[in-house]
Amino acid sequence: MPDNATEVTAAGIARLAGVGRAAVSNWRRRHPDFPKPVGGTETSPSFALAEVEEWLRTQGKLAEVPLRERVWQQVAGHPAGAVTALVHTGCVLLLVRDRPTAWSATSAGSDATCAELLPTALAQVLDGRLGGDWLRAVRTPDAAELAPSVPLLRAAAELAGETGARQAYAFLLGRHLDANPRQYTLTPQGPAALMAALAGHPRTVLDPACGTASLLCAVTDAGNGDATHGADRPVAVYAQDADPDLTALAALRLALHTDARTTEVRAVAADSLRADAYPQVSVDAVVSHPPFNERNWGHDELAYDPRWEYGFPARTESELAWVQHALARLRPGGTAVLLMPPAAASRRSGRRIRADLLRRGALRAVVALPAGAAPPYGVPLHLWVLRKPDAGPGGGAGAGAGAGAGAGARTAPELLVVDTADLSEAGRDKLDWAALHTAVLTTWQTFDRDGTVEERPGVSRAVPVIELLDDDVDLAPARHLPPPAAGGGAAELASVRERLADTLRLTVELNPHTGTGASAPPVHWPVTTVGELARAGALVLRTGSTGGGGPDGAPVLTEQDVLSGSAASGTSAEGGDEDAVRTAPGDVVVPVLGGGSIARVVDERGAGAVLGRNLHLLRPDPATVDPWFLAGFLRGTANNRQASSYASTAARLDVRRLQLPRLPLADQRRYGERFRALAAFEDALREAGRLGERLVQGLYDGLADGTVPPE
Repeated sequence: MPDNATEVTAAGIARLAGVGRAAVSNWRRRHPDFPKPVGGTETSPSFALAEVEEWLRTQGKLAEVPLRERVWQQVAGHPAGAVTALVHTGCVLLLVRDRPTAWSATSAGSDATCAELLPTALAQVLDGRLGGDWLRAVRTPDAAELAPSVPLLRAAAELAGETGARQAYAFLLGRHLDANPRQYTLTPQGPAALMAALAGHPRTVLDPACGTASLLCAVTDAGNGDATHGADRPVAVYAQDADPDLTALAALRLALHTDARTTEVRAVAADSLRADAYPQVSVDAVVSHPPFNERNWGHDELAYDPRWEYGFPARTESELAWVQHALARLRPGGTAVLLMPPAAASRRSGRRIRADLLRRGALRAVVALPAGAAPPYGVPLHLWVLRKPDAGPGGGAGAGAGAGAGAGARTAPELLVVDTADLSEAGRDKLDWAALHTAVLTTWQTFDRDGTVEERPGVSRAVPVIELLDDDVDLAPARHLPPPAAGGGAAELASVRERLADTLRLTVELNPHTGTGASAPPVHWPVTTVGELARAGALVLRTGSTGGGGPDGAPVLTEQDVLSGSAASGTSAEGGDEDAVRTAPGDVVVPVLGGGSIARVVDERGAGAVLGRNLHLLRPDPATVDPWFLAGFLRGTANNRQASSYASTAARLDVRRLQLPRLPLADQRRYGERFRALAAFEDALREAGRLGERLVQGLYDGLADGTVPPE
């Protein structure tokens, strides 16, 4: 199929040109020569990519399409769908990396010849990397299937020459996952890295519900990045998932993520509970983010399965079926780390299995994560750390009470409970994963070595198992932790009170003067718009990225950060986006959705963050437009009203329609200084509110628990 058969939507055109979708709609209305739709629907048409590129170049709106963007558009517009395109691309990238000579020979001829020769070359590389068994998750595509993909495959190979095969596939897969967030339940980078660290340094590892293999990739990264355990990278990685498409993507991701000389990769598409692909395999570690709250997990047909060593799970306890499956696949002493819903720690229907897991020392730790750690983001999920009891002499009850040298002397087994809710501000984009990772891993390593750990009120405790074996066997960490000192203790409350007093004095000093005379009549200045200023070169308008942040792990400035006036709190996804927009001092950031009259000027402390989704960045030329003048007038209520669309439940701001008066730079700066003072007053009020809430809650808690006397 010729390259111009690749189609692109209006959103794709906007991404190519670095503009908003409204601009593409305007081009279609105003330019009769704009390419005509070739597919899609009336409300969501698609256009030929080659025609769009040519038009953008002719109009001077595009010098050259970046290679990675071109490849992505070919993936998204593939006639067989993006998943098929990604599978074909992953196969060829594996060939490019592991057998470059074979790729060179295969791709030397025409597209038709390439399609005819590719199946043989791909079969050899896939058999060598993923095994020749018919259960292999990635089937070798035939010539007819590959024919429409050849232009894409040549472009992907070119991209691999620039970035590397692994990085190229990570970018394309990441873009596909970002474009289809409702189709996939992903494990974010933060919890994946923590789970990999808790799993230790396994030589063999399994994920029975692998999804796109985020957890298995995190385990291999943990082995590669540890100088002490560098030789302990996995030698065998096993993946299984019920979704054939996901398993194929996971298999190719793992194959490209690991070295064929050191790591064997096996992936099978089948339901792990109903059709376990590895019944004879015993691994060092299992990591998994299994599906939650499944009723149809196989309860009726698996009643006599030998994996239910700790009790037959109720129909409503699918998570406990996954826990026992993980334990069944571990070698004695192996570790399993599972991401679990909090209900699994307390539902009455699962109390007998939880009790047996505790009695036999299989369940070693329960870690409560803050809400927003992983999907579903509104629920504070748990991590369960399990250890397969030794079946030999001395095994059995309490055998997993501790792995370290000091643990053997302890006669009463204990369960480590950790609550991280107070270690980081809750919220999907506000979690401090570095602090969470350090706190949880340090506590677990001490407990695993010594069999116990020093109690930290409100954070962690080693709970004697005998205390947990009551009628409920409730393992929720918060229920077994002594509360922390109210508000951090009397000294901390006194410090908060002093800071609040200082902040309140500052708000008095910054209280803006409003004048005492009669109100002046409205001034009717000549006005211009942001769009006109952008066309004149007085400012640059950029749109926030949905590509997961920067490649160097820079913080992401989120929409919520702008609305709340806080520092950039988002985290970059794996691989990031090399073309992500970075903030600089003097930039003005405006939310696109539901922000109302909000505009924020970036200072030195906020510079260098990646601009997140649903944000516009305006970078004024300081010789023409004062940034504080710009931000101040953009916040006008009437200005926002005339530039907003109320076609849906949430207003969407068309930034290009925002107006500001045409004033000389000196007059702009006079207004700008006043707007800067207003912003400082607003920040002080916001800080006073935060400190006041903290002081009030601390005093309530202190009076309630007796640490603060009523006098």
